[in-house]
Amino acid sequence: MPHVLETPIEYLKGVGPQRGDLLRQELGIGTFGDLLLHFPFRHVDRTQFQAIGQIGGEGDPVQLRGTLKQVRLVGEKRARRLTARLEDASGSVELVWFQGIRWLQPLLKDGGEYIVYGKPALFRDRFNLAHPEIEAAATWDEGAATPLQPVYSTTEKATAKGLNSRGIGKLVHALLPQVKGTLAETLGRELVEQYGGLGREEAIMEVHFPRDPERLERAVRRLKFEELFFIQLQLLRQKQLMQQDVRGNVFGTVGELFNTFYSNHLPFELTGAQKRVVKEIRKDMGTGKQMNRLLQGDVGSGKTLVGLLAMLLALDNGFQAALLAPTEILAQQHFRSLSRFLEGLPVQVRLLTGNTKAAGRKALLAGLKLGEVHILVGTHALLEDRVVFHRLGLVVIDEQHRFGVAQRARMQAKAQVPPHVLVMTATPIPRTLAMTVYGDLDVSVIDELPPGRKPIRTVHRTDRSRNAVLDFLESEVQKGRQAYVVYPLIEESEKSDLKDVQDGYESLSRRFPLPRYAVGIVHGRMEQEAKDYEMARFIKGETNVLVATTVIEVGVDVPNATVMVVENAERFGLSQLHQLRGRVGRGAEHSYCILMTADKLGNDSRTRIRTMVETQDGFRISEVDLRLRGPGDIMGTQQSGLPKLHLADLVKDADLLQQARQAALGLLAIDPDLSDPRHGPIARTLAEQMQEKAVWGRIS
Repeated sequence: MPHVLETPIEYLKGVGPQRGDLLRQELGIGTFGDLLLHFPFRHVDRTQFQAIGQIGGEGDPVQLRGTLKQVRLVGEKRARRLTARLEDASGSVELVWFQGIRWLQPLLKDGGEYIVYGKPALFRDRFNLAHPEIEAAATWDEGAATPLQPVYSTTEKATAKGLNSRGIGKLVHALLPQVKGTLAETLGRELVEQYGGLGREEAIMEVHFPRDPERLERAVRRLKFEELFFIQLQLLRQKQLMQQDVRGNVFGTVGELFNTFYSNHLPFELTGAQKRVVKEIRKDMGTGKQMNRLLQGDVGSGKTLVGLLAMLLALDNGFQAALLAPTEILAQQHFRSLSRFLEGLPVQVRLLTGNTKAAGRKALLAGLKLGEVHILVGTHALLEDRVVFHRLGLVVIDEQHRFGVAQRARMQAKAQVPPHVLVMTATPIPRTLAMTVYGDLDVSVIDELPPGRKPIRTVHRTDRSRNAVLDFLESEVQKGRQAYVVYPLIEESEKSDLKDVQDGYESLSRRFPLPRYAVGIVHGRMEQEAKDYEMARFIKGETNVLVATTVIEVGVDVPNATVMVVENAERFGLSQLHQLRGRVGRGAEHSYCILMTADKLGNDSRTRIRTMVETQDGFRISEVDLRLRGPGDIMGTQQSGLPKLHLADLVKDADLLQQARQAALGLLAIDPDLSDPRHGPIARTLAEQMQEKAVWGRIS
């Protein structure tokens, strides 16, 4: 028999078929359960009102009660707005709405008494409230069953049909008696007492209609903890099962290749962070369980060298290794780096891409199958069925977020015993996000830069300083250095942005004329062959200035490039800006990143630019990026695997997330298979959740 929470929403009193369709389309509410979990995003203390004459500053919301006067439409067409004045004994304040006018205007009556909630702002030396919430005082007083009024998110279309915050609150109020006594507990008694002390049903009731602020706080904490706890428990249990079920090859030998390279061929002394990560990898690969490790490291932190040491461990134990890169340029770069590092050692490194010639491909694949090729570097071409390894033991995946789960699985299938997997990313992932998306992986972090790497000086300039920027660019080029000038390319206005790149190329070509200088151009609409040609010229030093879009964002290593100019920097995300800056500062010379913007910037743009100027710490930058954009945007919707959170916030609730993870770890330590009857509610809830959705954080 279906649970009451599965009842279609139209069967709730006050909904019906039309409103049911509207709730589904606008708010994703299709069942009683969906409505129950449509929690209010804040509560208003209906007992606290402020006198209009006491409004003293911008930003903090105020709740006002007064008489509405002079309700009228102002302006024409797109400039149309609805204005009114709210008066009380202490003064008056202007109210203005630019949207939702059609449904709002009939509800506002001159001379009526209203409750208004909004943020005051100064306009021409007077305070006003733009888009405040407004409700007739009589309706407000009728609903005063609790001093804390829930405020629910809704849409303009839903509001027009009476499903504003108050309308949704009425539906929830009608729903709660029907579900009372049916909401099963999900946490054990100990966790309930530790995180709020309220049972699940009581907590849900209190979040919607709290009796007092203290109980609201306890209810919210309990439900946030529950959300975060089951995310962590699901990931950790998945990891536990994988370690039980998936055996791996034992790399028990630290042999001649590893020791010879470490003693005689290291280009520089490893940092403490690199040594720590190598030890973690060695320990993983000696356990007999398959390694699934994520290696995070900022641009230039030496991840490739750590990956190479892991590959040498594989070779010393009689296995082959593969390095998978997302682009041909990056694959070629890895091939050159590994070949340079391993020069003089009996290791055959080969490169396989979509452009590998047929004759060379045939010989390469034959050698790979016989085990004569020890390390194969390549792009998606490595995933083809005809690429057969003799004995694949380790797969290193660079910029892992560019590969899907299915593609990683195809590499796994190329060995009888699943190869160890090391995935690397130069895109720093905030700690809270890494725990949520990659909670079932072991995570290593290289948080030091190699010795000798000079910090990149980052400055912010506007168009007024363009001539000075060009003079500086020329002075660097005259010293024999190279420079990037990067333009944004936004899909919505691709043609005009492409024109910006072309204009920039033509302008710089005039400033740096042939034959003394050479200016190149690379953008996403060029043929791959032309892109590769231009990139190769820049890498060889035949081009002084490269005008480009973000195709050079990841992986290009040109130590002689010392200047990165980012045009319209306000149109880039923080992560992109950080990646672009990482293209310079890779040699021994001082390097510079110049962020060019318009004179006027919005708040978020100003925060991004200021963050870039103030720090080069990729993890600090990623935390700011997470605050500005949210977790889904950072990871990308397809790759994020982020569960839907109804109350918890990965930024604001980072401490609670850490506590939830520790609680999950502690539980699995004492009851690994959750067979203890005391943990029955947890086991049942976890089983239901693991049936509902895949764990996209899995590498294998």
